[in-house]
Amino acid sequence: MIIIRIMTFHLYLRFNPMLRKTNLALWRFWRSWKLSLHSSTVCASSGPGPLDRSDELSSVSAEKPPHTPVMLKEVLHYLDIHPGQVVLDMTFGGGGHTKAILNMVPEVTVLALDRDPTAISLAQQLAKEHSGRVKPLLGRFSELEALLSNMNIKPGSIDAVLLDAGCSSMQMDQAERGFALSKDGPLDMRMDGERYPDMPCAADVVNTLDQQALASILTAYGEERHARKIASAIVEARRVNPITRTQQLASVVAGSFPAAVVYARKDRLHRSAHVATKTFQALRIFVNDELNELHAGLRAAQATLRPGGRLCVITFHSLEDRLVKRFLQGDDLSNLDQYHFSPKKQGNGKQKLVEKRASVYWLPVQRKVIKPEKEDVQENPRGRSAKLRAALRR
Repeated sequence: MIIIRIMTFHLYLRFNPMLRKTNLALWRFWRSWKLSLHSSTVCASSGPGPLDRSDELSSVSAEKPPHTPVMLKEVLHYLDIHPGQVVLDMTFGGGGHTKAILNMVPEVTVLALDRDPTAISLAQQLAKEHSGRVKPLLGRFSELEALLSNMNIKPGSIDAVLLDAGCSSMQMDQAERGFALSKDGPLDMRMDGERYPDMPCAADVVNTLDQQALASILTAYGEERHARKIASAIVEARRVNPITRTQQLASVVAGSFPAAVVYARKDRLHRSAHVATKTFQALRIFVNDELNELHAGLRAAQATLRPGGRLCVITFHSLEDRLVKRFLQGDDLSNLDQYHFSPKKQGNGKQKLVEKRASVYWLPVQRKVIKPEKEDVQENPRGRSAKLRAALRR
């Protein structure tokens, strides 16, 4: 039965040309197929069983102090929070931004949302330290409306919203989560942890999908120029042994390039970057359906903010930033599957300029994208690619 489903999935990819180009819709088919199974066998074999959240939480606090939140000064400036207001932190993570807001603004209430149970455990601890001022919410962006409704929080009642997209430093620092190629661990990458045991993990993706599907994911979500070469190497390697560890995958990707190329790529600080970095990004985005969730988060922010309320969104790569920019401009993103992967729309550029209209929902606080200062990047290198966009709800 499993073999038949895999064959059906492969045929779906092969005869759907639009999906081969953008592949965003691929997630929906893959997830519905995978969730129909009773278990995720590859994930189960890639490491230890369900994580004990108390042990995981203690390891987070014992390893090292949390890093400085990305673009903290800019976030506090553009959110312009006043005493007594209600703030929604849509990506609580390690709680750096929320802690700064609580310390700087008296009598403020923070709704702390995160899809990661480990992050929510930290939020619950913080809630005990600030009685009544922190309200943890476990869920995804797409679940926010229901979560707020359960708390009797009405649409249009939030004063400020912060959305810090992507993977948190806490997740990257935990080898057992499988996000970082520099730390050996099970190839997992699920931001939800064990909330959805049957949700496919990264190991499921690299060991199940065919070469064409893998290349499509790497191209769409990692903007990887050598996607076909890497996909071919993955398929060849898994014929010998399943790929179940992060550094195992990193080695497979590196093995498809000459040795001199493995660290030839440079990041924004002109430091050497591993050739598998984009592969890991692509798999993480695909597994967690991050772009659709980001779009859902932006829609949720639009619905929850009061007129005059402020939104700050931090992104870390061009796919995220492009989506946020176009959403705030008022572009129609209802057909996200084929919209935002192209940097520019097709058609005559001058005609598009004439047709362009301001969003009826958003007024930009700062028209140009805001980037971290050099001193901040030196202090927190992980924020080197961060981009902040700030807008006022009309």
